[in-house]
Amino acid sequence: MTIETDMQRFLNVCLALTAQRDREALLSSILDSAMDTARCDAGTLYLLEDDGLHFCRMVTRSQGVRQGGHDAPISLPPVPLEEKYVAAWVALHNETINVSDVHTDTHFDFTGSLRYDAMTGYHTQSMMVVPMLNDRGELIGVTQLINAQDKDGGTIPFDPSSELLIEALSSLSAISITNMKYAEQITVLLDSLVGALSTAIDERTPYNANHTRNMVRYGARFLDWLEESGNDWKFDADRRRTFLLSVWLHDVGKLVVPLEVMDKESRLGARLDAVRARFRTIGLLDRIAFLEGRIDEAERARREAEREEALAFVERVNRAGFLPDGDLAAVDALAEKTYTDENGAQQPWITAEEHVCLSVRKGTLTAEERGIMESHVVVTGRILKHVNFPKMYAETPRWAAMHHELLNGKGYPDHLTAPDIPREVRLLTVLDVFDALTARDRPYKPPMPAEKALGILHSMVEEGGVDGDILALFEESKAWEEESK
Repeated sequence: MTIETDMQRFLNVCLALTAQRDREALLSSILDSAMDTARCDAGTLYLLEDDGLHFCRMVTRSQGVRQGGHDAPISLPPVPLEEKYVAAWVALHNETINVSDVHTDTHFDFTGSLRYDAMTGYHTQSMMVVPMLNDRGELIGVTQLINAQDKDGGTIPFDPSSELLIEALSSLSAISITNMKYAEQITVLLDSLVGALSTAIDERTPYNANHTRNMVRYGARFLDWLEESGNDWKFDADRRRTFLLSVWLHDVGKLVVPLEVMDKESRLGARLDAVRARFRTIGLLDRIAFLEGRIDEAERARREAEREEALAFVERVNRAGFLPDGDLAAVDALAEKTYTDENGAQQPWITAEEHVCLSVRKGTLTAEERGIMESHVVVTGRILKHVNFPKMYAETPRWAAMHHELLNGKGYPDHLTAPDIPREVRLLTVLDVFDALTARDRPYKPPMPAEKALGILHSMVEEGGVDGDILALFEESKAWEEESK
C-alpha cells in the first residue's frame, strides 16, 4: 500500500474513534483500529488503575477470540507495575517497545504470553507495545499488538516506521477515553447539583421533594414505555437526560417561596389561631357586659350561640374544598359583623385579610399568595440561567421554567401558546398536574384516584390547555403504576 493510502486509512480510523460515544464500543474500536493500522493478528488493551494494568480487551483474529466488555469479561489478574513485564515497563517509562521475537528476547519476562500459547495453541512472535498518553501527558493505558502480518498472512516483525503512527493513534485513543471520562464527570456533577437542590427543597418541605421524585419516576417509566412500544416519538440518551433533568429542576424556584405560602394547608393557615383568640375575647367581653348588667342572661346566651355558630362556620369554610355561592355570601356577611372592644371602639369579627382568605373559592391560596407561588417558575429560570449546562443539555433550563405554560395561553409566567411550547414541556405539564392531583402527602388536600386525576386532565384538554395526544400516550403507558416498567 502507498503512504497516501495508509494516511487515508489512519484518518478514517481517527474520525471513527472521535465519533464514538459509547464507552464499551470505544474501547473495542481502539484495539481494532490499532490492529488494523499495524496489520497484526492479535492484541491486548490494558487500562491503568492503582494496582496495575487491567486487561480491558483481548482479540486474536485467527482463532476467533474476542474478550472484554460486558458480554465477555476478562478474569485475568492485572499486570503488576514491575519492569520485568513489557507492558508495565512501557507504562512506567512512557516509551514504545518493539520486539521482533519474544522467544529470543532477553529483556522482558514473556512467560505469560508463552503460557497463553501453550493453553491455546497460538504462537506469539512479534510484539509492539505502545503507551496511551492523553493531551496532558497522563498515562491512560497500554496497547499491546501481536504478530504483524505480511500480505500473505505470515508473521513478521512490526515495521519500526509504523511506530509513530501507532503512537499517534494510541494518543488519540487516550484523549477519547479521557474526554469520555470528563463527560461522565460532568454528568456526575449535574447529578450532585440536582441532588443538592432536591435535598434543599426536601429540608424545607418534604412533600415537594416527593412531588419531584414522583414526576421523575413517572417520566422515566413513560420514556421506557415509548421505547418499548416502538412509538415514533424517540428520545435518544442525551434528550432523555435533558428531559429528566428538567423534571428534577422544574421546582427549584420554590427554594425562595415562603413556607407559610408553600405549605398553607387551609385558607386561613396560621391566621386561624388569631380568629379563635378574637372570638374568645368577644366572649369574655360579653361576660363582662353581663356581670356589669349591661346585657341580660338571655342576650348573653344569644350572643354566645351566635359566636359559636360563626366560629364553627369559619372552621368549616377554612378547610372546605370548594365554596358555593351561599358560603361566600355568608363569609361576606360575617365580615360585616363587629363587636365593641374594651375601649368602646367597633372592631370586626374577622379582619379584612381574613375575609380575603376565607373568600377563596377553591384551594387555600389568595390571589396574592398564588402570585407568590407562581413566581417560583420565574425564579427557577433565573437560578438555572446561571448554571452552565453542557450543550447537549442546553434545553434543560428552558423546559424547566415553562412547565406551567398551557397551550391556550392561560398558563404562566409568559402566557405562551401551543406553537411556542415544545412536546417535552407538554409532557412535563401532564406529569406535574397528574402528581399534584394524586399526591398522598400534600398537607392541604387528600389524594385523588388516578382515574379522577386523568378525568381532570381530559377536561384541561377540552379547554385547550393540555396536549390530548400526549395525555393519551401517558394514560396508555400507565407509568404511575408500581408494576410499570
